[in-house]
Amino acid sequence: MDDVAQVQCPYCFEWVEIVVDPATRGELIQDCEVCCRPWRLLVRRRRDGSPLVTVDRAQ
Repeated sequence: MDDVAQVQCPYCFEWVEIVVDPATRGELIQDCEVCCRPWRLLVRRRRDGSPLVTVDRAQ
C-alpha cells in the first residue's frame, strides 16, 4: 500500500497530497499539481517506516 503525504508548494503555497511508494527514499523531482512548477522532494523514512517528505524549489 502506498503512503500519502501532505506537502506545501514552495511557489504557490497550496497544500497538495502526494502518494509515495513505500520503497521510495532519496531525492525526486515532481511538478506541482496546482501551478505546474518543479519541486525537489526529499523522501526520508521514520523508524516506523512512515514517510518524512520535505519540498524545495527545483533548480
